[in-house]
Amino acid sequence: MAAIPSGATWFDTLKRSFANVPIDAANDNGVSTTEFLEAAESLTTLFDLLGSAAFSPVKSDLTGNIKKVRDRQLAAPGESETLQALVLNELKTKKHVASEGLLWLVRGLDFTAQSLRHNIDNASKELSDSFRDAYGRTLKPHHSFIIKPIFSAAMSATPYRNTFYEKLGNDSERVKAALEREVKALEEVVQILKAFQERKEAKW
Repeated sequence: MAAIPSGATWFDTLKRSFANVPIDAANDNGVSTTEFLEAAESLTTLFDLLGSAAFSPVKSDLTGNIKKVRDRQLAAPGESETLQALVLNELKTKKHVASEGLLWLVRGLDFTAQSLRHNIDNASKELSDSFRDAYGRTLKPHHSFIIKPIFSAAMSATPYRNTFYEKLGNDSERVKAALEREVKALEEVVQILKAFQERKEAKW
C-alpha cells in the first residue's frame, strides 16, 4: 500500500477515483469501462486498510468479478467501451459471465458505499455497525448459508472508527471531504448501474 504523503489522504494515493470515472449523460449514462474497473480496483484496497484477514474473502470476491468484466473487455474491446455496451453485447452471444460478474461487483460496491455512507451520516456509530447494517441490505439476501458466516465474520473484524479514520490521513477535515467525495461518486455510479441491470434487455 502506498504511503500517504504529509497533508494528503489515502484517497490521494489511489490510481483512480470514482469521481474521475466518465459518465456519458447524453448516451444512456454510459459508464466508461476502463476507468470504472480502475476505480473499482483502487477501492478494493480499502479492505487492506481495514487490517484483518477476515476481509480477504470480501476483497477477492470483488477482484474476481472485476477480472470477469475485464476479460470480456479485452476479448471484445470495440463492443465494451461502456459497461452497458459490454453487457448488451455479451448477452447477444448467449453468454453472461461478465454480465453476472458485473451484477455481483455492483452489489459489492453498493455494500461498500452503503457501509461508508452509514458511517459518515452516523458519527457515533462504530464501523462494525455500519458494515453489518449495509451487509444486511445489500449482499446478505443474495448469499448462501455457506457464504453468510464468512462475510459476517468480516463485519465483526472491522477496526474501531477512530483507528480507521486515522489510517485515511492525519488531517481529519481533509479526510472527511475526500471520503464524502468518493462515496458520493460511488453512489452515483452504483445507482446508474443498478437501474440498468433492472432493465429487461440487461437480464439473461
